[in-house]
Amino acid sequence: MFVAIAVLFLFIGVAAGVVGSIAGLGGGIFFVPALLFFANLYMPGSMTPQVAAATSLVVIAVTALSSSISYIKQKKVDMQSALLFFIGSAPGAIVGVYLNTLLETTQFTLLFGLFQLSMFVLLMVKDKIQPRQLNWDVKRHFIDNEGKEYEYGYSRWMAILVAFFVGITSSLFGVGGGVLMVPAMIILFRFPPHIAAATSMLVILFSAVVGSVTNVWHDHVSWMYAAMLAPGAWAGGKMGAFAASRMKGKTIVLLLRVLILGIAIQMIGETVLG
Repeated sequence: MFVAIAVLFLFIGVAAGVVGSIAGLGGGIFFVPALLFFANLYMPGSMTPQVAAATSLVVIAVTALSSSISYIKQKKVDMQSALLFFIGSAPGAIVGVYLNTLLETTQFTLLFGLFQLSMFVLLMVKDKIQPRQLNWDVKRHFIDNEGKEYEYGYSRWMAILVAFFVGITSSLFGVGGGVLMVPAMIILFRFPPHIAAATSMLVILFSAVVGSVTNVWHDHVSWMYAAMLAPGAWAGGKMGAFAASRMKGKTIVLLLRVLILGIAIQMIGETVLG
């Protein structure tokens, strides 16, 4: 039974690492449900939501490190923006760990699911929204592999505020935070999909390390299951970064839409049915 669980978690790590790296999500949307279901199937009552979120965050750090190394080599990461987002996400990650232990998250789960639905809708109609001229503090230009030119940017205070909320979400649910970071980058700041996904993975790496240190301090991490997931997550992170470099921006956005819709349905369903 142990060998079967170990092999299963290896494959889950690979799959989650690939998808999470391509879309810039980190993979936690797969890790947490897998830990709660299969770990408790193997050892009933051994995995609580807090431990699942904490263990997931450790594995997300592995995925993010693996894919970030590849994305940096591809010159897809906006380093300056990633560091600015981290200024907000780091304290948010610490707050999220404490909220995870103190709050009843049922209502928050419902609200988060509804919020993700709104992100899905905005991603569906974003190309139809008339762009406005914004007074950005930071402006960037990027030309993708298809020759399409992007102009993107942000105001620093808004970037830090958005990143703070992302950091809270990352630690609270153990989902990596990319489910908010990537849509925010694309919708609010007009990041190109490739740059958004790559930069998000670096921010997730920083936030996941901070959140994981806090979780380790509180002894919330199951190292046995983290060790089962980590090798696959590392390989999947590199495979996802390679695959993303061959994909069109529209394909990445489409994948992001599907994943966000799935997350929203899952969270709303858990609240309504649970």
